[in-house]
Amino acid sequence: MRLRHIEVFHAIMQAGTISGAAQLLNISQPAATKVLQHCEIQLGLKLFERIKGKLHPTPEAHKLFAEVDRLNRDLQSVRRLASNLKNHPDEAVRLASTPTLSITVVPAALAAWRKKFAHVHCTLATHHTSEIVNALLLGDVDFALSLYDPCHPNIASEPLIRGCMTAIAPIGTWSRQLDNTALPVSDLPKNLIALDLDDHLVSRVMDACEEQGLSFTSYTVVQTYLLARTLVELGAGAAVIDPFTAATSDHSKVQCRPLSPNVPVDLYLLTVKATPLSRSARAFVESIKEAGTEFIARTS
Repeated sequence: MRLRHIEVFHAIMQAGTISGAAQLLNISQPAATKVLQHCEIQLGLKLFERIKGKLHPTPEAHKLFAEVDRLNRDLQSVRRLASNLKNHPDEAVRLASTPTLSITVVPAALAAWRKKFAHVHCTLATHHTSEIVNALLLGDVDFALSLYDPCHPNIASEPLIRGCMTAIAPIGTWSRQLDNTALPVSDLPKNLIALDLDDHLVSRVMDACEEQGLSFTSYTVVQTYLLARTLVELGAGAAVIDPFTAATSDHSKVQCRPLSPNVPVDLYLLTVKATPLSRSARAFVESIKEAGTEFIARTS
């Protein structure tokens, strides 16, 4: 099948009619009909049956559609990348970050960066790391921030800041003199607010506990560090979260203590390999470093 055949066939399967497909592709109905006929001749297959004036895909068409749909998505990705390469202004900054960073370090860094780059266009997107990798490869963003190294062959990963997983608990859990001092995992409150074990940082904490033969009972399980922090602020229990979220806690309600043994947390800068950042983007990265360092200082 030629490229035009793929586009028309895909559009007909989506729209259900040749006229609808023509509208989707912004071509005339006779042109769409001609392409379909040529496609069927080239394949030697009947793709649609006309019954009472309506098109009905043949079994062969249904089998072809799954693969054609994948090819069409790939084609759209290529076109989007080409458009980004053509239209992306050099001094625009396009950043993606994981949800945790988008509500902690990034806003503080952006506020500081704006003082020097008041007129540079900036867009921020929030994605999970797997989505971030796709956005980088497609040229949708220039750089990204994550607490996880995706270890992708085409993505450069640079650790910018290191902190450690932090225990937070309602005021009065520990003596105030112990604020920001190391907390042995053996002294963690037993009824912790738990996070999804699929989170790689949570898995590291659990590994550290298991090495010392420790186990915990959790009656509350949440999916985000932000929600865990909010529940601790409301007195619903203690939790172990990343240091950036811990730094945003209301310290009139919450105490913070880094874990011992140390469970490191790295903030990674992700870029496409061999793709240099613009001057303004590099300045944004420096603002991230400064803001992140300040956040770490609040919990250590």
